[in-house]
Amino acid sequence: MNRVTKAEQYLLDKIRRGNTQAWSEFVDRYRGRLLSFAQAKLPQSADAEDAVQETFIAFIKSLQSYRGECALETYLFALLRRKIIDAYRSRQSRHDCLIQDTYETQGDDKSTDPFAGLAGPAQTASWYARADEKYELQKSTLTEALSELVDGFKSSPNFRDLQIIELLFYCHLSNKDVAKIMGLKEKAIALIKHRSLKQIRQRIESSRIPIGPSSEEFENLLTDVWKLQRFSCPKRSTIGAYLLGTLDSKWRQYVDFHVNTIGCGYCMANLQDLREQNANKQSRRLAARIMESTAGFLKKPR
Repeated sequence: MNRVTKAEQYLLDKIRRGNTQAWSEFVDRYRGRLLSFAQAKLPQSADAEDAVQETFIAFIKSLQSYRGECALETYLFALLRRKIIDAYRSRQSRHDCLIQDTYETQGDDKSTDPFAGLAGPAQTASWYARADEKYELQKSTLTEALSELVDGFKSSPNFRDLQIIELLFYCHLSNKDVAKIMGLKEKAIALIKHRSLKQIRQRIESSRIPIGPSSEEFENLLTDVWKLQRFSCPKRSTIGAYLLGTLDSKWRQYVDFHVNTIGCGYCMANLQDLREQNANKQSRRLAARIMESTAGFLKKPR
């Protein structure tokens, strides 16, 4: 389950105490990937930069209310996404994955943004922002159930079923569209979905925490929690290994599917940021080699 790491918590504690060096390190760590995400959504470079700047302002203002209930990167992306939606309310800007622009998402006419309830400067009363104990228990239990499901697929490894569940719950596509994307019969998709939902419900029932009276509401909650926790998103280090070509074939194919087929905007932003970092490193290394090899030919001052 993605939560704040000890290293991140240490950095956040220093920022809360007003350490400017820690804040500068924090901004440097996340600026690139946030800017890559914003540039993919906003046509004007200046608008993207403004959105990122406003995101960091919103973060520092809401730092006291951030409880670490989701990964720090996810929280920042959620704040940024809200800024982008405010600046440019188009159909594409509401989506987290490019594949959702090709296939109609289930319940796409919902007016609320699934990220709007994250703790922040403009906190709303959405499902996962509710502070009462019942909703906190529901959220925690559903998070654990989904985490177990995804971790099971990864450890098997069973990337085919993970891709199917990802398309169903993260992208919220219909069985028919998922079948078309995966090259399977719709009945096969329905069976995998049924099996996965059964496992999730059994995990929840064992905790005796009631969630969702209807199937539609239950699946909407699954999507909301998936978007909040991003269970299937590869770690940044895994994306880096994919970029370097050092992943084994099964993981490489899965990351390729997640980034290029699903078009997860968050992971695409991480990939672009890593590419630019690698390019900058290569450029600096080349500059150093050139300086080292040519320094002896420079004329000495008389």
